[in-house]
Amino acid sequence: MSRAPRILVFDSGLGGLTVFVEVARLRPDAEFVYAADEAGFPYGALPESALAPRVLSVIGRLIETYAPDVAVIACNTASTLVLPHLRSAFPTLPFVGTVPAIKPAAYQSRSKVISVLATPGTVARDYTHDLVRTYAADCSVTLIGSSALASLAEAFMQGEAPSDKAILREIAPAFIEDGGQRTDSIALACTHYPLLIEQFERLAPWPVTWIDPAPAIARRTDHVLEDLGFRLDTGEPPANPALALFTGATEPGPKLREALRRRGIDRIALEPMPLVFA
Repeated sequence: MSRAPRILVFDSGLGGLTVFVEVARLRPDAEFVYAADEAGFPYGALPESALAPRVLSVIGRLIETYAPDVAVIACNTASTLVLPHLRSAFPTLPFVGTVPAIKPAAYQSRSKVISVLATPGTVARDYTHDLVRTYAADCSVTLIGSSALASLAEAFMQGEAPSDKAILREIAPAFIEDGGQRTDSIALACTHYPLLIEQFERLAPWPVTWIDPAPAIARRTDHVLEDLGFRLDTGEPPANPALALFTGATEPGPKLREALRRRGIDRIALEPMPLVFA
């Protein structure tokens, strides 16, 4: 291909920025649209019957407007529930999804005591339990559903400082001592959670390996682009700088704008898409 690839990175909010950063690191030649469906956040609060139509509607509008070459669904909830619908509705567009990093957590663990820190919806989903049975059958696995961490991460990106007490309350159940062994690997099964990794590491009762799925998602995206004929071009930077698009009606504040700039996003657009239940 003689042109730069265009990559859509989609999440319910700001957590997908952890994925965007890794994809942009591997593909500095690409044009990026980062789409945060703030109007629908948090996806875990939506009934499953409403989530698929919502994501299909928003993604459809983004595809029509920006014509991406690949779409990265940087959200566990949307990936596990909506990816089959997306692939059926848009069969010519490659989608890269996000799944709980249970396989690498089990593989890296020496104690074979691992935890999965996720949203309550991801913890409850059959898909997650199937991953545990398939890839971590030899491990003692604790599934922790946090209803607060994603919102704490969103607030952090807006310039608020989550209290140590609030963070520790959410991560403490992931630290287990079992038969003389203890947790040594924790899968972060929500893309929001790595935004708080510095506090996680500082507050952890003991050192563990925190498994961030973003690097693996970036590698998969790169492979898809290679398969499409988009070889990495380290020459001229892309003509269009990265764009962050928000489906809410509120302009990002200065703290968030600065956080976006630090991650390589200087352009911001609002495209309000109100959440409507039929």
